[in-house]
Amino acid sequence: DLGAEVRGRERPKMLCFQLVVASAAVVSGLNVGAARSGPITMQTKTITPMPATVKPGVVTGQALWDLLQHAKENEYAIPAVNVVSSCSISSCLEAAAKYGGPMIIQFSRGGGQFIAGKTANNDNDAACIAGSVAGALHVRQVAELYGVPVILHTDHCQRSWLPWFDGLMEANEKYFAANGEPLFSSHMLDLSEEPLEENVGTCKEYLERMSKVDLLLEMELGVTGGEEDGVDNSDVDSSRLYTQPEEVWEVYQQLSTVPNGRFTVAAAFGNVHGVYAPGNVELKPEILHNTQKFIAEKLGGGDAKPTLFVFHGGSGSSREDIRYAIKAGTIKMNIDTDTQWAFWDGIRAYEAKYHDYLQGQIGTPEGELKPNKKYYDPRMSLRSGEEFMAKRLCEAAEDLNCVNVLSGW
Repeated sequence: DLGAEVRGRERPKMLCFQLVVASAAVVSGLNVGAARSGPITMQTKTITPMPATVKPGVVTGQALWDLLQHAKENEYAIPAVNVVSSCSISSCLEAAAKYGGPMIIQFSRGGGQFIAGKTANNDNDAACIAGSVAGALHVRQVAELYGVPVILHTDHCQRSWLPWFDGLMEANEKYFAANGEPLFSSHMLDLSEEPLEENVGTCKEYLERMSKVDLLLEMELGVTGGEEDGVDNSDVDSSRLYTQPEEVWEVYQQLSTVPNGRFTVAAAFGNVHGVYAPGNVELKPEILHNTQKFIAEKLGGGDAKPTLFVFHGGSGSSREDIRYAIKAGTIKMNIDTDTQWAFWDGIRAYEAKYHDYLQGQIGTPEGELKPNKKYYDPRMSLRSGEEFMAKRLCEAAEDLNCVNVLSGW
């Protein structure tokens, strides 16, 4: 039983928008590799009331922005998990309900295709689009039942994958026309391998379209090392793993001209995809603090943390580095590899426990003619995977200070 273990300021007119700054790439790794053993200790802290705009279920537009501001003010970050099935979606929602905080459920292009079915027609990314949309509709149908706010997001999209992004935009616009809000909460464009001018120019074009339907854009600066779901930066020059404050300021200036433009910037500070032993990744969260100071000085006023950061790569990093990044205004951290392992570990543990009942349809240790149907029912092993993944996410929430933060609900 998991439950037993886990209980401003006015800006210049040109800057009439909201900004979130994210740090780069998807990963796993909250200090990492093997999950911790033993019960999870939930922190006791004073949390300000959740904004009235934020309700159980999928949040978009102003409610999304209010939630992210609440995270910044109360110094917690929201786990963001790449999902590939209804099982991984259920794990995310189960965990959020148990740790008492919001959850970001996100789809990669490959994850969307997997949901649609690997043999489905994928001409012009048709299956990638259909699977992502189907997953989002599923989340919308069930999220409110768990009593937590949920952000629906999509992950890396490089230029060659723009047909997928365009298809998702069409789905958002159709949903907005019928319901007054977009299907998703936000989307990511990853053009970080292109020159800054081209990267920002394309992002601005898309933000102009997205802002009309209350979508938040996440864009990337710098490069996240390692490999993840079709994005391979294993051999990238190490200097590109660290974004400079001046680059973030350039993005801020350009995208701020979009009316109602809300966006995030994935600013690399040593982030690496995958899982690595502690010490093998040189994370520099001080870049986030320096960027906050740089932009705050440019803007003037009294806000010491005018931007919101998203931490996309914690592989091999310590809890101290993670929480130092949170103190710089980090409000989101992507998790992938660790949750993949946790789900598999649950299935592996189930097979080990019931191995003798899983060797044939008939014949158990209790008798040669006894049936094994209740053991090989797919729901049994998949449920074990869900439980292990949910437990790992509760541990991640503790690392991110995202425990019991739904004050006032």
